[in-house]
Amino acid sequence: MRIIYSGVFVDDQAKALAFYTDVLGFVKKEDVPVGEFRWLTVVSPDDPDGTEFLLEPNENPAAKQYQKAIFDQGIPATSLGVDDVQAEYERLTELGVEFIVEPTDYGTYSIASFDDTCGNVIQIQQVAAG
Repeated sequence: MRIIYSGVFVDDQAKALAFYTDVLGFVKKEDVPVGEFRWLTVVSPDDPDGTEFLLEPNENPAAKQYQKAIFDQGIPATSLGVDDVQAEYERLTELGVEFIVEPTDYGTYSIASFDDTCGNVIQIQQVAAG
């Protein structure tokens, strides 16, 4: 068994696609019309056949409530792996990304969290070499 899709609810799929590709550096993989929405996924350019990240339209009232509640509490909707949290923090800050949690070292891992502009807190995480 393996994970083939994972994702987050987004309040605007076009805005999310721009942020996740132009700012974070992912590559669009799937873009299929589904009624008024799209089955829209992005992947890491380093692993184009890997797990696809679904930018799920947030039209369900329960999903909206959940998304808002975890955002308001600063809880990350997901965590993305990076090789160097500090370098990624600096790169993204230069691109105008607003961080909620600056790089923090916990010994075996380091994290930082930012606002994805689409209703989510996203965490980046670096696992310490061991």
